[in-house]
Amino acid sequence: MHCGYFPWDHLGPDPKQAEQVVLRDDHQTLAAAGFAERVDAFAGQLQEAGVRHGDVVAVMLPNRIELVVALFAAWRLGAAVTPVNPTFTPREADHQINNAGATVVVNLDALAPDAGKPTIHVAQMATRAPEAPGAELPAPVTSMDDLALVAYTTGSFGEPRGVMLSHGNLVAAATQLGERLAISPEDHSLLILPAFHSKSIVVNVLTPMLAGAAVSLSESFDPESFVELVADIRPTYFSAVPTVFSLLASLPAESLPDTSSLRFAIGGSALVSQEVRVRVEERLGLMMVDGYGVTENTCVAACNPADRLRKTGSVGPGLPGQRLRIVDNHGNDLPAGEEGAILMAGPTVMQGYRAMPAETAAAVVDGWLRTGDRGRLDEDGYLILVEPDRESILCSGENLCPTEIEKTLREVHDVFEVAVTGRPDPVHGQVPVAFVALKPTATVTSDSLLAHCRSRLPQVKVPVEITVVEDLPAARSGEDDAKVIGSPKAGAWAT
Repeated sequence: MHCGYFPWDHLGPDPKQAEQVVLRDDHQTLAAAGFAERVDAFAGQLQEAGVRHGDVVAVMLPNRIELVVALFAAWRLGAAVTPVNPTFTPREADHQINNAGATVVVNLDALAPDAGKPTIHVAQMATRAPEAPGAELPAPVTSMDDLALVAYTTGSFGEPRGVMLSHGNLVAAATQLGERLAISPEDHSLLILPAFHSKSIVVNVLTPMLAGAAVSLSESFDPESFVELVADIRPTYFSAVPTVFSLLASLPAESLPDTSSLRFAIGGSALVSQEVRVRVEERLGLMMVDGYGVTENTCVAACNPADRLRKTGSVGPGLPGQRLRIVDNHGNDLPAGEEGAILMAGPTVMQGYRAMPAETAAAVVDGWLRTGDRGRLDEDGYLILVEPDRESILCSGENLCPTEIEKTLREVHDVFEVAVTGRPDPVHGQVPVAFVALKPTATVTSDSLLAHCRSRLPQVKVPVEITVVEDLPAARSGEDDAKVIGSPKAGAWAT
């Protein structure tokens, strides 16, 4: 069964439809027909590189048209995609590429990591179908049950886990969210968050495309250029993390470009203060809606509606087709208003963790996903998030695992023990800080430890401060304060 969201599916007999702009980035614009042609051309190139139905293609690109083309081209062949953070160090990128079983890597250039796999750089990507005999593409045979994404998440797990999402998962999530937010062909999604996140793919690419709406990708963000971009290309919605909303709230109320095209912005109430929320809504003339989900549930579970009752402090009711439960420590359902563990079920629950059957069995029991987050449902079915069960550092929408950073610091011979925690930050939500106990003969310094982290970790995971202490218990004193920031996956739909 055809999975039904390829770019040519929206092309009808009306020639104006084929010429409608559906995708743009900071440098290019594609109409529907041109996008379909690019997808077919690159699918042919992937086929020549040996990609077949059931394979995995690693795509390691920033926010640009080629990332979306690569997604659909792989799916055109029945292959899956593992989106890789383009800021990853070679160690991190190689781990994901190998763990996902990728056969081909699509990246920026020869300097980008590739784990020794066959690689196609952006400048080499085909834009026209090959003319050689025998280069025809097979008919699309991708089904809803086929693997679509292998999205990696860390949280507090330590080693990244590959979350396997099917086309059925993606279609269900995008359809449910599109219904809740009333997305139509007149809408226009602006993506400013990193497009390698599964949340970005679902919320800002697939949801509008399924509705026949346009998608724009921007590779960088600063508040002044953002509002100018909005005035220029006229999007109707965007999603952002608390850092972005804090910066937008700092814009002067007067002399702003015309942002009246915006209907709403998607954020997270657990992390965005009411003061920031009010300022953003007043300055940009839009409504902020809050949502919640985890990667294992295709990033969508609950969302406030854009056209009816919103509840401050809530991430909204479950989406159509979603089932939410709040249970106690014994798995018993709790009444409205009582706090417990959040479970969810429905067509968006993952196929499982890649090559981790025991972890999959522990996470999904009788069809119910154990999120690891805590919350309560009010009398109207709106979900309110509370302090999570597991520790994680949420920095600018990225889930950082303290264990991963601690493991990196322990690689230094002079380190005896280390503890990493999150420190509240008014712009980023939380930032990682490390406390290190050294061996008696140690000669390393905080600066050299930071240099080691920078050589092994992407910038977002590098501690903003490393403090050398005599014993570790004292280093944990700020941990309770850090926990008030909120759920590791709350609101901002972080991966």
